[in-house]
Amino acid sequence: MDVKIEESWRREIGAEFDKQYFTDLAAFVRSEYTHHTCYPPGRLVFNAFNLCPFDSVKVVIIGQDPYHEPGQAHGLSFSVCDGTAFPPSLVNIFKEIELDLGKPMPASGDLTRWARQGVLLLNATLTVRAHQAASHQRRGWEEFTDAAIKALSARRDNLVFMLWGGYARSKAPLIDASRHLVLQSVHPSPLSANRGGWFGNHHFSRANAYLAAHGEAPVEW
Repeated sequence: MDVKIEESWRREIGAEFDKQYFTDLAAFVRSEYTHHTCYPPGRLVFNAFNLCPFDSVKVVIIGQDPYHEPGQAHGLSFSVCDGTAFPPSLVNIFKEIELDLGKPMPASGDLTRWARQGVLLLNATLTVRAHQAASHQRRGWEEFTDAAIKALSARRDNLVFMLWGGYARSKAPLIDASRHLVLQSVHPSPLSANRGGWFGNHHFSRANAYLAAHGEAPVEW
């Protein structure tokens, strides 16, 4: 796996690339992409990092796994390529933004526009085999992405971390809540959201209020 990652991230977490777990992970991913259809496309595996340099991060939204069907995943959690139908979780994210901020459902599910404003859309696992959810979990990606979360927590101040669902919320111990705003709720998937706790969580307005209070421009969600 050819690691092409934005320079500020290489500075902050580049030591991970020299560790044995990452050597093993890279060999596994290379084999998977050689012998199977995998997502996202290889050039987009580190898309979240490349679109959002370390010093530009304002908000972190943690997902679990890339989408595993054609034309969806492009290296940003919850985001889909232009022209792709919105997955149910993304529909509910947009519905909550409409409830919270009055912004109507957008035409595009491509969240690159958020990433360019400082929203790190980070999946804990960065690759997946087609049609097989969770197929690349527990191979080392989680150690790598945990290192990124820990680096942000330790070396930045006044970030907003959005932890949606049990898996994302399990990352809370990695984050210093005395330095950052940690927003937690149920997952936006219909199964969780419809039980209550997603709609009306006001995470998007709360994030913007926190950013403004600390001298940062709010995100155009």
